Amino acid sequence: MPVASFENSHESLADEHRLIVAAQQGDRPAFARLVEHYWDRLYRWLYRLARDPHAAEDLTQETFMKAFAGLKRFQAGTNFSAWLFRIAHNNFANHCRSTTRTREDLPDDLADRRHGPLEEAASAEAVRKVTNALNRLPTEFRAALLLRVEEGLSFRQIAEALDLTEETARWRVFKARQKLLSLLTPLREQEKS
Repeated sequence: MPVASFENSHESLADEHRLIVAAQQGDRPAFARLVEHYWDRLYRWLYRLARDPHAAEDLTQETFMKAFAGLKRFQAGTNFSAWLFRIAHNNFANHCRSTTRTREDLPDDLADRRHGPLEEAASAEAVRKVTNALNRLPTEFRAALLLRVEEGLSFRQIAEALDLTEETARWRVFKARQKLLSLLTPLREQEKS
């Protein structure tokens, strides 16, 4: 079975459910398929929070190890994605408490390579400005915004992942967007003048 987006269709959710049940019964290849499906999403989110590729890699691995260890306690019918992101968030919180973090910019290869050098430079500069503004957001706002924008999670799923009420999840995403806009507006004004 090819790895498909489990969130997009009823059949795919049924496939995810079958993999979870099989993994709960000790089927390691079934769990490996769940890891394969969620690895990139989880890593990207943790990278954007930790701003360190090595820490993100370690946190992603640790998240899956903890998920595997706790898989028998996962309750069918609840959202696996939100459960997994919650484990990752808890790992990140523990990481923050135990280490000092270094800031690192996003990889340079995020710029769109289909344009010429001038467009590429302008695009790279825009990505850098947005990334810097995003990094200035408080972690709790950045975490909620990235789950909403990059992972496409609903407010309910964000609430589950971050152990919040749904209303608080909505508020954090709203405040993150508001703060991001306030950080980017002066930059846009400078460009116009």
